[in-house]
Amino acid sequence: MRLDKFLKVSRIIKRRTVANEACDAEHVTVNGRRAKASYDVQSGDIIEITFGERRLRVRVRDVRESVAKADASSLYEVIEE
Repeated sequence: MRLDKFLKVSRIIKRRTVANEACDAEHVTVNGRRAKASYDVQSGDIIEITFGERRLRVRVRDVRESVAKADASSLYEVIEE
């Protein structure tokens, strides 16, 4: 699954266009490397997102095309906030 879509499905970022813009602006890294929106996310990847001064690091647990809002947080594990 594409990185921008994963960020939207997992509800880390609310809209796919915003996720795409964050990747283009180099605010998103995967496994320590800058990642494009088209990066293919896999279980075990560590995604780091910078929101201004705030930084969020998560480990991908599962990759699914769709998930209920209540279950969205089960797709990832927060490492550092």
